[in-house]
Amino acid sequence: MNNPAIKILFAEDEPSLAMIVKESLESRSFYVDHHLDGAAAYKAFEKESYDIAVLDVMMPKMDGYELAKRIRANNQAIPIVFLTAKSQTEDVLKGFDVGGNDYLKKPFSMEELIVRIHNLLDRKKVQTSSQEFGLGGYSFNFPQQKLVYQEQDAVKLTHRESHLLYHLIQNKNQVLDRSYILQKLWGNDDFFSGRSMDVFISKLRKKLASDPSLEIVNVRGYGYKLIES
Repeated sequence: MNNPAIKILFAEDEPSLAMIVKESLESRSFYVDHHLDGAAAYKAFEKESYDIAVLDVMMPKMDGYELAKRIRANNQAIPIVFLTAKSQTEDVLKGFDVGGNDYLKKPFSMEELIVRIHNLLDRKKVQTSSQEFGLGGYSFNFPQQKLVYQEQDAVKLTHRESHLLYHLIQNKNQVLDRSYILQKLWGNDDFFSGRSMDVFISKLRKKLASDPSLEIVNVRGYGYKLIES
């Protein structure tokens, strides 16, 4: 699979694992810029332009969460994948809260990592298209991840909130299949991903609360429905 234009910022402090991942990706024509700690990776980010970031969570000098926060403060578009041995729900949710788009639990297969990278880059292409939606009294700018209610100040959405709201709008007044959206946005439909999606649905409900004509309902056993009455 040729990927000559895909440049990856890779931060991983385990030299043996880093070498395997780097060589495997480069054998498929990715360009991989590897760093052994978060601080070095951030310095590289400030100087170079990357298509995607693949970050270990536990690293010296600067952990993956802090690195992702700093990257996201400067670049809202770059996809971020976390590599982590942590599997607690709160750890996964923290990764999404600081700006991560996906995560892989160690140990993982290289094929799975490559699929996740391509999926995130495909989503990025969709997001950069010019799309703005009217939703009740709200205006939702998908590429800019902004939600505006009437004349009030814009509310900034996270990557995950924006994509979830986009799919709800695309299926407005219809059931958005839970398994489908988990596979589409989280990459799998396991317990941790399901808990994460429930949290993001709750956040969207709060951000849409100014307009009583809008409601996100849970259709038990099937998924969610965005209703505009």
